[in-house]
Amino acid sequence: MDPIVEMEAKLAQDPHPQSPSAKRVWVPGPVIVGAGPSGLAVAACLKERGIPRLILERAQCSGSLWKNRTYDRLRLHLPKQFCELPHLPFPQNFPTYPSKEQFISYLDSYATHFNLKPLFGRAVVRACYDTRNELWRVLVAGPKKEVVEYSCQWLVVATGENAEAFVPEIEGIEDFVGPIIHSSEYKSGTDFSNNKVLVVGCGNSGMEVCLDLCNHNAYPSLVVRDSVHILPQQMLGTSTFGLSMCLLKWFPLKLVDQFLLLISRLMLGDTAQLGITRPTIGPLEYKSIAGKTPVLDIGTLAKVKAGNIKVFPGIKRLTRQGAEFVDARMENFDAIILATGYKSNVPSWLKETTMFSMKDGFPEGWKGENGLYAVGFTKRGLLGASHDALKVAEDIDRDWKSKTKQIIMQQRSFF
Repeated sequence: MDPIVEMEAKLAQDPHPQSPSAKRVWVPGPVIVGAGPSGLAVAACLKERGIPRLILERAQCSGSLWKNRTYDRLRLHLPKQFCELPHLPFPQNFPTYPSKEQFISYLDSYATHFNLKPLFGRAVVRACYDTRNELWRVLVAGPKKEVVEYSCQWLVVATGENAEAFVPEIEGIEDFVGPIIHSSEYKSGTDFSNNKVLVVGCGNSGMEVCLDLCNHNAYPSLVVRDSVHILPQQMLGTSTFGLSMCLLKWFPLKLVDQFLLLISRLMLGDTAQLGITRPTIGPLEYKSIAGKTPVLDIGTLAKVKAGNIKVFPGIKRLTRQGAEFVDARMENFDAIILATGYKSNVPSWLKETTMFSMKDGFPEGWKGENGLYAVGFTKRGLLGASHDALKVAEDIDRDWKSKTKQIIMQQRSFF
């Protein structure tokens, strides 16, 4: 029997099995699950405080989402000063909006600078809190299917909001004869030249994929099922995000929203005439209530206005050759790209906690019980991850100083 399957079977009967098949390793500091920007950030903050830590990463590299599941033309949507990780700014020669390759090089240099050495190819099968011994047991499958159980006082979940591609249920999806891929598999429009492509999803990824398809002589159509706020990436000679943050220091949120919508209307026109309606409340308020980030336009709307990108409402069903939409229109397509976002995978492996919702895998804040923490789940991108990392490291540091002697004594008795 596969060692992972065998361990899962034993865990179903006893959440704290004393299994001889799993090598047991004590970790004196926190175990961090995930070596993306969030995991690297909290590891660096802990390193700065002199706290040992272990980073577990299921992929074979750090920043695997950026390296393996992003399209070629991707750039940071926010200025670099809002995306840098703690204790190490971007190189000064980087542009305001660094490219994918530049951000990857920054992540690699960040790990090198702080001498962070994640264990790659380590997939967490299950993590649960052992109330008997007051520690976390983290069961991990290694690259050669070896099973290791790490024990620690603190567990930091840094797998982020984008751990797994989200594929919605669409009627008739099995009937369509052309290729259907998630945007995580999309690299460049060169693969779709002269093809009619349906892009499902009107977030930043969907809008940018459509623009990239246009630039490579494809014929994209965009599905806009729900209302969405689209703002210019820059306003009044500065970034829209930076301007918003500045205005919020002096004015109430609703007033800032009114200002953003006024400037957007002057710069972009009425998006409803293009088939893209806005929510009834402003972009910042909508973000705070619903967690939906405004789309920052980098040229896609101009292509829509010019007729290079068609806009359709929700899909009623897919057909063999294309799609039927909720407004009764039908259209043929050569390929479909699902820019439908990602989801958390935490509920599949983290057990015995009420911190993370079993429905969507998002936590109630950054700190749970029994030394459990979350980094990178605030729906605030890299800026939120950095803030989380600083708070988590500070909190663990306080606990570390008070428990160091206790941990050493427990280590001796545990084995």
